[in-house]
Amino acid sequence: MGRGGTTRRLAGIVVAILAVVTTLAAGVLAARPALAQPWDTTAGNPYQRGPDPTVAMIESRTGPFATASTSVPAGYGFNGGMVYYPTDTSLGTWGALAIVPGYSALFADEEAWMGPWLASFGFVVIGVETTTRTDSADARGTELLAALNYLTTQSPVRDRVDPNRLSVLGHSAGGAGAMLAAERQPALKAAVGLAPGSPVGNLSLATDTVPTMVIGGQNDAVVTPSYLSGLYATMPASTQSDFAQIAGADHVYYTHPNNVEMKLLIPWLKTFLDNDIRYTPFLCPAPPDPSSISMYSPKCPYVPGGSAPGGGNTGALHAVGAAKCLAAPSTGTPGAQVTIGTCDGQAGQTWTRTTAAQLTVTLAGTTLCLDANGRGTSPGTKVIVWSCNGQANQQWNLNTNGTVTGAQSGLCLDVTGSSTAEGAPVELWSCNGGSNQRWSFG
Repeated sequence: MGRGGTTRRLAGIVVAILAVVTTLAAGVLAARPALAQPWDTTAGNPYQRGPDPTVAMIESRTGPFATASTSVPAGYGFNGGMVYYPTDTSLGTWGALAIVPGYSALFADEEAWMGPWLASFGFVVIGVETTTRTDSADARGTELLAALNYLTTQSPVRDRVDPNRLSVLGHSAGGAGAMLAAERQPALKAAVGLAPGSPVGNLSLATDTVPTMVIGGQNDAVVTPSYLSGLYATMPASTQSDFAQIAGADHVYYTHPNNVEMKLLIPWLKTFLDNDIRYTPFLCPAPPDPSSISMYSPKCPYVPGGSAPGGGNTGALHAVGAAKCLAAPSTGTPGAQVTIGTCDGQAGQTWTRTTAAQLTVTLAGTTLCLDANGRGTSPGTKVIVWSCNGQANQQWNLNTNGTVTGAQSGLCLDVTGSSTAEGAPVELWSCNGGSNQRWSFG
């Protein structure tokens, strides 16, 4: 009897102690910072870092991570520079970005503001000074790749960098260098060209398979909107890409701190370097602040590690020869002939390629189909928008040679008279290999 009572008393003491411990633990957990939980990576994505993003967060100059920096000496295939990195070592390695300036410029003068800003969002950033300030775009691409090699193999922060999650960015001739680096190194996870332009004017994106964002300025008189539209039209339809034009921006806009640019860059890098799909809503279907963007042409949805859906099933249809886009009339009137116009990313230039081989556009809530007028099959037939009806004259083939042909007629989508003018009409014509019959979708 006495032993049983003692046992019961001991059990009661143990229960009481456990209750106190549980209460204390609950208090400690309750006292944790509100942002503690989102820091954990998800089971399905070991690269996800930081709290759930908000517009206010990506607008801020300071992201969720503390940063530090270190200088880079010359002699590794480029002329030195700076490295910016998150100081946290508890979350594993980070994706990395190399940045190179434009022709005659210094990273320290023009892009250094980006380094700590991007690092605070969870990237290791290396800013590259070029061997000479007049290095070609091709040389700048080589220097970007050399910088990434240094960063991952010899830098003092190499143990913080994931060598399988690398990206490049450049401005002007440096932007062209970033595009060339992406074509040379398809293992890169992302590339960004800020007003990318080659001094010799021979840049093409035809072999680019790296997820690539091209950003231009509405008022850029050096790398003009029409030039960039033509360049972006060379991008393969299967490459995940995005083309944005910042309202009112000139050629040197990107050399000064601004969050308009960052609201595009951060989601792009997070999506493709960190596979973090929490950021894709800031890219699709529109950027967070559409009023600051004068033209936006995404390929939605974006899939980290994948390719553009269906070869790019929604986007602009670029008229390569005219450096413009196929445009439906803003009124959305069935029977109106389609034209070409300056690419603006608006609804009348956003086409969807359906599984039934139609090209549809949605205006004022009404979806219309690209249509060979009157089911015409002869050269000169007008191409119009019409209510979708499933007929063969509303089916189109997007061919690997850049032509778009009517499934019924076999004729090519053609800008009348090889015009490059705003509002030039589009018709069907015998395929002849002309630049006015070359199109790029997405």
